[in-house]
Amino acid sequence: MSQQQLGRGPLRSRQPGTTPPAPDEEPVDDSPPARFVGWLGGLGCLAAGYGVFQFLFSVLPGSIEGSAARYVIAGISGLGTSVAAWLAAALLRARTAAAADPARATAVGTAAMAPGAPGPLPKVFASAYETLVDQVSVVDDPESGRLTGWPHSLGEDSPSRPTPVGTAYGLHIMLDLGVPDGRLSTGDLVDTLWRLRLPDGGWSARSQGSEARPEVTALVLGALARAGTSAERLAAEVDHCTSGFTRRLDRAGMESTHVVTTVLRGLLRAAPRSESLPVLREALADGAISDPRREHLRCWGYRLQPPYGRPSPLHTAQAVVALDRAARVLGEDGDARAARARTAREDGVRWLLSCPDAPHDTCPDLENLHEEVRRPRTDDPSRHEVLNVRHFTASWLVRALLSPGALEIARGDGLEDEWRVRLDGALAAVWAGQADGTWYWGLGAGTELRRPMWMTYQGLSALRAHAVWMYQPGG
Repeated sequence: MSQQQLGRGPLRSRQPGTTPPAPDEEPVDDSPPARFVGWLGGLGCLAAGYGVFQFLFSVLPGSIEGSAARYVIAGISGLGTSVAAWLAAALLRARTAAAADPARATAVGTAAMAPGAPGPLPKVFASAYETLVDQVSVVDDPESGRLTGWPHSLGEDSPSRPTPVGTAYGLHIMLDLGVPDGRLSTGDLVDTLWRLRLPDGGWSARSQGSEARPEVTALVLGALARAGTSAERLAAEVDHCTSGFTRRLDRAGMESTHVVTTVLRGLLRAAPRSESLPVLREALADGAISDPRREHLRCWGYRLQPPYGRPSPLHTAQAVVALDRAARVLGEDGDARAARARTAREDGVRWLLSCPDAPHDTCPDLENLHEEVRRPRTDDPSRHEVLNVRHFTASWLVRALLSPGALEIARGDGLEDEWRVRLDGALAAVWAGQADGTWYWGLGAGTELRRPMWMTYQGLSALRAHAVWMYQPGG
């Protein structure tokens, strides 16, 4: 498994109005120490040492017995000055060279040995695409017709029937990667998702049976909307999703931070004018809790109603991402409910930035989580349907810290250094979890590993978001 860490070096930005040095021109350090060392370098190390020797030999007191002793003292001092000047000049040259080429200074692996070569990210994207092409499942189902997609995890026994969750995340990955060739057709994936639609409408996870669930339906609708499905075709499924997602009909879902944020993100893509969006945003904002261990900043646990559970970096990051996207679609001005959502979102960012542990690539805030969403079965309320949900925490922190509002808050509060450190740490954790463009989830205490589609999508999405955020034109 690759241990290279993306983004471990400090983030760099150019101040507006400054002109970058030409490619063959080294930037000049004009600080007083640099000018002094440069003067010494120009004079010459030997000349500087000889000057010290002459000076000391002339001023040493005559009480020192014999001229030989004065020669030894002055000579050793002159030699030491020559060595110190040479070392200082070499250090200045190294610092200047690093400033002239930041990419070379922070590069790792092959990029460090070949200035100007591409970094490792294009190779990771290409490897991920090749894996998806190699492991796509094409099944002729007697009822649904031809299905093209993926099961829940890569590497399952084949032929594995495509699932709505696996295929939706695969479609998201294809859209992120830009579909470089025609071996995988987004049209086939879109058709498959419609074929997997349940008879009464909506979609469900493989473990949920034949009853549609809002979190899976919203996930699929978001993927279909990104792929270009018209709002008119999505409208009936959006109505089916929102009408069933109420506290009366789905209390467990409405009290789950994971479910509410998933539905909110999906509907923001598929139905940005839905009347349910302000209601879901308000429920999410009202579910924030105060954490006395972090200056009483508000954050989120795994539930939006008592008992809320412990403050959770994972669920706080999910809430920040959902509220930030809602702010761009719905706005945050005009009424008290929107203002409360803005305050909760801003507190959530501050809470993430206040992590007291270090180092931030292995701190407890980045621990992956597992939770269960338990719902009474409609056919037998005495029994429960259990949805096991696993969370790639580091990827969510990257996405939350890269949300448009997060850096604004960090700069406004003077927390830009904390923002950089925590973003670099989360990125390092995301990068360390991949091998050849896919991510692995360990099962229990054993050595068995799986490659869930959602984890690979979240890892690639986090790295892509960071690459887009950090891009600086070269001219």
